[in-house]
Amino acid sequence: MKIAVSCSSKNLDSPVDRRFGRAAHFLVYDLDTDTFEVVDNKQNLQAAQGAGIQSARNVADSGAKAVITGNVGPNAYQALNAAGIDIYLMKSGTVKEAIEEFKSGNLAKSTGANVEGHWA
Repeated sequence: MKIAVSCSSKNLDSPVDRRFGRAAHFLVYDLDTDTFEVVDNKQNLQAAQGAGIQSARNVADSGAKAVITGNVGPNAYQALNAAGIDIYLMKSGTVKEAIEEFKSGNLAKSTGANVEGHWA
C-alpha cells in the first residue's frame, strides 16, 4: 500500500507540510517495498482556486490509498474521499515520523475537513 505525505522538500527528513492543497510536494511511500517517490505539486502553490482538488488528483494518480497532512479543506476532503483515499492529520513532525506513526496505528482517520477552504 502507498501513502502520500505532504511535504516541503524531497526527503524523509522533510517536515510534514501543514497545507494539503498548496504543499510543494507529496512524498509517496510504498509500505510493501519501503521505497518512495516524490510527486511535485508546485503548480498549486499559487493557484487562485482549485488547489485542493488538483492536489487530490495528484495523490490519486500516484496510487496512494492514504494521505497524511497537517490540514485539509472541504473541497480536498471531498475529492480525496470520492477517490477512496483515507486522510490522516499530523500537525508536526517529519515525513519519516509520519510514516512510523501511520505504521504503528497512532494516527486517527479524519472524518471531515478541519479548516475552511482557501486556508494558507
